[in-house]
Amino acid sequence: MRPTKEFHQLSPSADAKIISVEACTVRVPLDHPTSFATRDVFGRDYGLLRLRTDDGAEGIGFCYGGSTAGGLIAQAVRELFAPILVGENPYRVEGLWQAMYSEALLHGRAGSVMRALSIIDIALWDRNARAAGLPLWKYLGNFHEARVPAYASGGYYLEGKSPEDLGKELAGYVSLGFKAVKMKVGRLDPRQEEVRIKAAREAVGSEVLLMLDANNAWSDLPTALRYMERYEPYDPYWIEEPFSPDDIDNHARLAQRTPVPVATGEIEAGRWRFKELLEKQAAVILQTDAAVCGGITEFKRIAATAASYGITLCPHWFHDLHIHLVAAAPNARFVEYFVDDQVLNFRNLIDAQLEHEDGDLLLPNRPGLGFNFKASAIKQWTLDEWS
Repeated sequence: MRPTKEFHQLSPSADAKIISVEACTVRVPLDHPTSFATRDVFGRDYGLLRLRTDDGAEGIGFCYGGSTAGGLIAQAVRELFAPILVGENPYRVEGLWQAMYSEALLHGRAGSVMRALSIIDIALWDRNARAAGLPLWKYLGNFHEARVPAYASGGYYLEGKSPEDLGKELAGYVSLGFKAVKMKVGRLDPRQEEVRIKAAREAVGSEVLLMLDANNAWSDLPTALRYMERYEPYDPYWIEEPFSPDDIDNHARLAQRTPVPVATGEIEAGRWRFKELLEKQAAVILQTDAAVCGGITEFKRIAATAASYGITLCPHWFHDLHIHLVAAAPNARFVEYFVDDQVLNFRNLIDAQLEHEDGDLLLPNRPGLGFNFKASAIKQWTLDEWS
């Protein structure tokens, strides 16, 4: 990573106390509106958090808040969680997780409330790793050294974008060294989709892994099977989120009827839902997002459970976060990586970017997550002030 500002040296205390938990919401517009199977996106809301302790240490957390009403996350931080955290020891991560989860029982064990819990938990781990002077992946007990595998994510629907344009985009990722790429599917009819996928496969070649992301496009098994019959000849590495995340049974039925591995889980929260996915054999790849599922603490539990089933994790986007978790989990396979800010524009809010080489992401060596928020960017796009 190329930092724009140095981290301060700290004198951390084992008896440190949390003195503030602040959240804000920013809305970052996309340069060019983009689309996937089920919706159009014009901008992105992010929930941001900073947590401070009385020894001068600080941690940050963040999540995606959708394209509307992202302020619900900051509201949950302020009204539900911050009051029970101030005065607590930041190293009591498991205890604080349970206290927050219990506080949220009546308000939601998923969605914005769980995202608020997640970003606090991320900030705790970040703060503790920074206080120890270690990058987060080492603080977590790393499995990988120096680098982790990644796939280049893109292939969105844009107005006027032809199948040939799609192929050129994905081939561009391959030219950068990536050996795996992902594209969106499910928005058009089966024949049109096959034209797109054929163009993609011909552009990247037979040896590159080609992932397909349907973004909850289908509501019934017969429709999904019609599309999969068109997709299967092009050797997809997986079909991602074919149905609504709540329709676990159809995920399982599709998994029994197609040779293409089923992947899902990016908007699931809590280890219990992932356990259901595993028990029903509804997915062979889990795309657990630590900024959604309950933070790093819950991600670790889910990864360990998946390992006992022989199941792989390939976390959902936010490569700046998930590079650390993939590096620390033996059963994690890929980091999802966005090469620019045209889809995932979170990079505009932080002061350092990951580097890639030969299809791998290079592990950062700065303490904690390895970056800070840019005050100027937050000021430019904020919907509310830090509080």
